Amino acid sequence: MENSMKVEDCHTEGVTSCRKSHHPERVKNNLTSRLNRIEGQIRGIKGMIDKDVYCDDVITQLSATQSALNSVAKILLEGHLKGCVVDRLSVGDEEVLDELVVTIQKLLKK
Repeated sequence: MENSMKVEDCHTEGVTSCRKSHHPERVKNNLTSRLNRIEGQIRGIKGMIDKDVYCDDVITQLSATQSALNSVAKILLEGHLKGCVVDRLSVGDEEVLDELVVTIQKLLKK
């Protein structure tokens, strides 16, 4: 891809490698903090399994971790809607709506 290609060109040519999110630093920090906690929860679950902890207790921790992941997804989806989707629609790129439907379908499969 040429360096002179604009973001709008990437969308209209179907190229996704040049697309980037533009989250405010406070949102990035929030997401990173949440993901670090989730990473710790996963390590804890692995430890529980290694120690043969009662299955119901492990499942409870898995449920809490899934809930935390869902919270991260909600924050990202909100930012995507208010930022990326609005920006792309403002330049006439309605393909973003089809992508959004697929993204929401992926989230609802959980």
